[in-house]
Amino acid sequence: MSRLLALTIGLLAAVALPAIPAHADTPDGTLSLRTASVKAGDPIELSYSTPRPDSKNWIGLYTDPGNGPVDQKFVGPSLKWVYIPSSSGTATLPTSGLEPGNYITYALAKDGYGWLAQPAKLKIVSSEPLHFVTGEFTLRNARAKSPYTASVTGTVRGEATFRKVNGPAWVRVGQDGAVTGTPPASASAKTATFTLEARNDAGESATATVSVRVRPPGGPLVPQLTTMSWNLWHGGSQVKGGREKQLKFLLDRDIDVVGLQETSSTSAKELAEALGWDYYQAGADLGIISRYPIASRGPLPSESGLVGINAKIKLDDRHEVAIWNVHLGYTPYGPYDACFGKFSVERLMAREAESKRTRQIQEIMSSMSGDLAAAGRTPVLLTGDFNAPSHLDWTPETRKCGYDSVPWPTSLAPEQSGMKDSYRVAHPDPVADPGITWSPIYTTFTGGYGHDSHKGEPEPQDRIDFIHYKGDLTVKSSDAVVEGTPAPIPNHQNNAWTTDHAAVLTTFIVG
Repeated sequence: MSRLLALTIGLLAAVALPAIPAHADTPDGTLSLRTASVKAGDPIELSYSTPRPDSKNWIGLYTDPGNGPVDQKFVGPSLKWVYIPSSSGTATLPTSGLEPGNYITYALAKDGYGWLAQPAKLKIVSSEPLHFVTGEFTLRNARAKSPYTASVTGTVRGEATFRKVNGPAWVRVGQDGAVTGTPPASASAKTATFTLEARNDAGESATATVSVRVRPPGGPLVPQLTTMSWNLWHGGSQVKGGREKQLKFLLDRDIDVVGLQETSSTSAKELAEALGWDYYQAGADLGIISRYPIASRGPLPSESGLVGINAKIKLDDRHEVAIWNVHLGYTPYGPYDACFGKFSVERLMAREAESKRTRQIQEIMSSMSGDLAAAGRTPVLLTGDFNAPSHLDWTPETRKCGYDSVPWPTSLAPEQSGMKDSYRVAHPDPVADPGITWSPIYTTFTGGYGHDSHKGEPEPQDRIDFIHYKGDLTVKSSDAVVEGTPAPIPNHQNNAWTTDHAAVLTTFIVG
């Protein structure tokens, strides 16, 4: 739920900056870096000059490659930015919250995207000792008698070379972290485990225990699929060391497929590349990452307000799963209207329509109709931050905020299309298992949304993140999950959990 009225100052400004015409002026200034390599946590120091000074000229930092204005027009928001109003001078950009990797800076004109100078590239390097993000983890499944590939490159923090210390003979590990080999028939239906060592030029080393499940020839490669819906909260940037904590969580929980919201334009790509996974990075908000190949990718959000993307995940040569991932409008928010405003059910429904969520979910379900009709052959998942509760939770038994029942449209529409709510399949009783996802850190209402008089009261807690499904899938387990015990905002910066939502984690038996 994007409850903040604005993103971080830098993100908001970058999003708000208008695109410029394609006939942008030729860059006629200079932009240079004091050093092309910066340690994470240290500032980026730049010098610039331009014969076209303006109070709204600015420098933006982007990943490389990423969503920078390579054609002098907006692609996605900058990671960090600063105004440069003079004809020449120096500027600094912070690196807090940024991952080690390749980046690029652009000097841009008048709150737009026309280049003032040729861009300057840099590298952010880790300032921490070499270490794996977690000491034990599992890679994607292998099949006996079939070639196997995976990667461990991004599981270590810092640049390193890799080698296998011990383990099955069929497992090979390249210095670049590529894991290859062909499991013999004797490895079928077993788990291969090996010790991995990473070492850097400074002589530091670290080890981890890595496992690969080997499936028999002819059977399904992925008989059990662990899925997650995860709002990242501006990419995880609101918590210190967010990216490493995200990677650790994905590895520790042995996740296969994730529908992501609030990716800040780059998180799907960066998480997937670190893990050696496939990904679909769709604009500034939505993404899908998968341990198994993505066979096809659906449209970006449309101008008509369709805030969903889709992909087909190829589990093996005979099995696929379709996944749709959505992020619906966030205001007005139904539980505030119900719990603070005590609106009638009819007015609540009118406000749902005002939020555009009702139309959005109708358009999404219509767009999904082809996949839903084929769910008998290819199972379908619908993940997302719906920014609205479920009618399965607002019942006479729960009496939420005094209501007997509320027919929230965003949960009724999937149900009417033949989909099931995976969490409620695993936990049918909303009194015993509320499954709260909003919010582990917002415990007190901070105001806004037309209900300022209730500022300081307890935050209405609800379940607004979902994994719906249809097809030949059986829910083995489903939970609303966090890591550790998150401290409430504003003391959240050191949380092990990197977001303001709980994630929904559902494991399915396939077929």
